Amino acid sequence: MSGTKTSRIPEFYKRSIEERLKIVADFAGLTEDEVKLLKNFGNLDPKIADSMIENVIGAMSYPLAVAVNFLINGKDYLVPMVIEEASVVAAASNAARVMRRNGGIRSITTGSLMIGQIQVVGLSDPWYKRMLVLEHKDEILSKANEVDPALVKAGGGARDVEARVVEHSTGPMLIVHLIVDVKDAMGANAVNTMAEKVSPLIERITGGRVLLRIISNLADKRLVRSYVKVYKEDIGGEEVVDGIVSAWAFAAADPYRAATHNKGIMNGVIAVALATAQDHRAIEAGAHAYAARNGRYEPLSRWEKDSDGNLVGSLEMPMAVGTIGGATKVHPVAKVALKILGVKSANELAEVMGAVGLAQNFAALRALATEGIQRGHMRLHARNLAIMAGASGDLVDKVVEIMVSEGKINFAYAQELVEKLSKEGVADKK
Repeated sequence: MSGTKTSRIPEFYKRSIEERLKIVADFAGLTEDEVKLLKNFGNLDPKIADSMIENVIGAMSYPLAVAVNFLINGKDYLVPMVIEEASVVAAASNAARVMRRNGGIRSITTGSLMIGQIQVVGLSDPWYKRMLVLEHKDEILSKANEVDPALVKAGGGARDVEARVVEHSTGPMLIVHLIVDVKDAMGANAVNTMAEKVSPLIERITGGRVLLRIISNLADKRLVRSYVKVYKEDIGGEEVVDGIVSAWAFAAADPYRAATHNKGIMNGVIAVALATAQDHRAIEAGAHAYAARNGRYEPLSRWEKDSDGNLVGSLEMPMAVGTIGGATKVHPVAKVALKILGVKSANELAEVMGAVGLAQNFAALRALATEGIQRGHMRLHARNLAIMAGASGDLVDKVVEIMVSEGKINFAYAQELVEKLSKEGVADKK
């Protein structure tokens, strides 16, 4: 690219993938090898990638793993997980192993209701207009259900209308909630379209002006509740149970700890969401908003000791997921992941994801309360460093053992060990 570099590229989206990549390569000074790397779409057809989002120039692969040992509601599952963080899949599998007694983890959902929000402004009497909206509920629902007859035929559709007055510095506004049963879809498209459809009617009813018409990701009418009993003798006795309960209490008392506590839950939830091509940003947003619903940020799970000294845990959080529509039915690997999982509905998928989140949370708390979280993490980190330094075969394990035993886990030392041991012929030993 001659002259001064600029990111102002008119109609970039109209160009082919090859043309876009050439422009980016010139702009960034990419090497031939780097360009070749971006051209490798792996198991995603470039045409599919180009239809999923805009301005595509390549694809990026993440590891797809399977967590084993999961028994949820008495049914065995192999759980596909996509994540870049070491130890997560192993931790989930180990947690699931000790949770298999008495049918394993229990999970239930509250249904598949999503909320569409319609913002009405310019009202001098919003409380009175709220009553008018509720009076016209049947008319609003009828208008909404004209949008998606297929959803209605499948047993879904608009179910209820709620209305709230929200005070703000710009003045009070009326917020109308359209409650929609989206069945096996995540629901954003259906809900947003219905909200658009009923907005002119709501303007006529209220005399106000509608601004936003959009789904809410605080899906508190679409919850998953997962719970489990972990027997004390399976995890090292009551001392470990007490440690886990104490670790949970720390999160319950302190939002700084609660954020990390909930991040551990989301390690499991989002890994399954990525594998099955869910809107993981919506799940994440809903989870953290729900964690703050009582006016302070709190853990999504709760861990207690029962009267027999066993550990009992429960998790409640929004889980807006789908098995039809969106990237779930477009990405070929997501389709395979759903087949591996073997779920028959969005509710079942939500039940699995809640169970995985609870198991992941237990694994993190158990590690923190006993050996500390870093032991497993650092061993896997050392393995990554060894491979990055050029180790292969038995040499990887040897480098890892030395780094871990000496407590020197860094890339420079990994390189030093690989060079030294390679000269000694360790790499040739099988």
